[in-house]
Amino acid sequence: MEYQFKAEVKQVLDIVVNSLYTDKEIFVRELVSNASDASEKLRFKKLSDKEEIDESSLKISITVDKDANTFAIEDFGVGMTNSELLENLGTIAHSGSKKFLEALKENKGQLGENLIGQFGVGFYSVFMVADKVDVFTKSEGGDPLHWSCDGSENFTIQPCDKPERGTKIEVSLKPDYKEFSEAPRIREILEKYSAYVDFPIFLNGEALKTRQAIWLKSKSELDDKQYCDFYKFQSHAYSDPIDWLHFKADAPVELNALIYVPAENPERLGFGKTDCGVSLYCKKVLIDASPKDMFPEWMRFARGVIDSSDIPLNISRESMQDSGLTKKLGNVVLKRFVKHLSEIASKNAEKYAKIYGSIGRFIKEGAAMDFDHRNDLAKLLRFDSSLFEDGKSTSLQDYVSRMKPDQKEIYYASGSDRETIENGPYVEAFKARGLEVLYFYDPVDGFVAGSLGEFEGKTFMPADSADVKLPDIPQSAEEGEPISKDDIESLCGWIKSALGAEKISEVLTSGRLVDSPVAALNADSISPQMRAMLRAMNPDSKMPAPIIKFEINPRSPVIKNLCRLRKDDENLAKLVLEQLYDNALLAAGILDNPLSISKRMNEILAHIKA
Repeated sequence: MEYQFKAEVKQVLDIVVNSLYTDKEIFVRELVSNASDASEKLRFKKLSDKEEIDESSLKISITVDKDANTFAIEDFGVGMTNSELLENLGTIAHSGSKKFLEALKENKGQLGENLIGQFGVGFYSVFMVADKVDVFTKSEGGDPLHWSCDGSENFTIQPCDKPERGTKIEVSLKPDYKEFSEAPRIREILEKYSAYVDFPIFLNGEALKTRQAIWLKSKSELDDKQYCDFYKFQSHAYSDPIDWLHFKADAPVELNALIYVPAENPERLGFGKTDCGVSLYCKKVLIDASPKDMFPEWMRFARGVIDSSDIPLNISRESMQDSGLTKKLGNVVLKRFVKHLSEIASKNAEKYAKIYGSIGRFIKEGAAMDFDHRNDLAKLLRFDSSLFEDGKSTSLQDYVSRMKPDQKEIYYASGSDRETIENGPYVEAFKARGLEVLYFYDPVDGFVAGSLGEFEGKTFMPADSADVKLPDIPQSAEEGEPISKDDIESLCGWIKSALGAEKISEVLTSGRLVDSPVAALNADSISPQMRAMLRAMNPDSKMPAPIIKFEINPRSPVIKNLCRLRKDDENLAKLVLEQLYDNALLAAGILDNPLSISKRMNEILAHIKA
């Protein structure tokens, strides 16, 4: 018997074929998903009726013929009756095709977020590639029927001689889509989208290898090897992951998640910026291999799977109903993941150290940029400290717990390594006063501290800042007598005049130096680390000169000699002063041209008499 689609249904079909789907290959996923659903429905029905079922009969068979340019898929599930054919295939989007068009009109012809998820028309994706579609179906105890449509406004339903229960769909492909009659191409699509379907899939009689969706299993059913094997398959990795989080949630959304932490940071290996590798599934069917906006940018190291049956798919299953749900899924997983890291950090410091060694740079980025989670991420930061030996890091929480009663700042010093920092002039002042200093080796550490601003009410303060206010140094730490007050005043005036206002803004003798003769204190809003980053980003742009306050140590033998030399040989004294100034800039990490040091040193040596 011949039937005619309603006028608005024909319009819906045109939209599906010409506008809705972006990837033509999606039709394979849709048909496999429908076949899997039909098989699952039969299994559920048999269990409900307490009837036995031959599980081996529940399979999905796909046949392609390159010469005939055809694609066929068959399942042995529930099948359809005449009324179900009319309902499911005879009225596109039987939940309301007219309403669909009205909503589309209200949305000015755009397939906007408010339309997505309301009209299940996945089957009709086949008409993107088909000249004609024939459906042969038989329900249990029902008559076999043949539904046929060439994509026009008419379709037919008539009896046929299909002997077995289930549904077979035969597709006559358009000439432009011969690729979908080739077995290698179909295998590629199946491996991409349908690798975790519950039922065996056969392609031209050959069984395809399907994998278990282990994220839907209980953790008690899995061992480490299964977790690692799945990670390698899903992430195309060669090494085992360093850690993983596997959990199920029912509220505020239903989901199963399996998130991995790679052992290696690919960005550190020079492969450029990586993309987040957490795929989004709905009932084991891939929806998006790399969904955007699900996680903040710093989570791009993550690999794994999120599967949620709460996902309202659009009429093509190609995208989420709205980005809000995507973010909600990501936020649920992200909170659990950060909590998971916190638990490891508190219970297994050795393991957390390995994790931090892999993804610490990403955690720092999150602490600086992710305003929703920065407080929790700041607790996960780790730094070396002046209080402990090399290699033993500490958290900000532990640092704050050890602070002096009247201490208001978290002090930190920056440098390429521990030796560089401790050989500089800044840490000695804090050590002499029993104050702990955090060591920042990574150029981004200072940026992170600046972005955080404070932690548990304690502000971050760089050790080289001119704003540091330190208590008086204990008498036991002072060595030697300083030059006289008159000499100090006279020397400071000469230094300021000799170096000039363009180099220093002030000469200080605040007593913060212990062993070092001089130090360049940063009085600029731009830290030396930020200055280096800006220079690297814009090598052709000239940076403004830093604002420097020059600290001298009146107890230092070098300063005492400089004071005498100024009276005996002012020209040589000026050379020595400039050398001391450049040494201080070098230690501060803001010396633009270190070549001047060697040239001037030669001039100084030339003044030495035999």
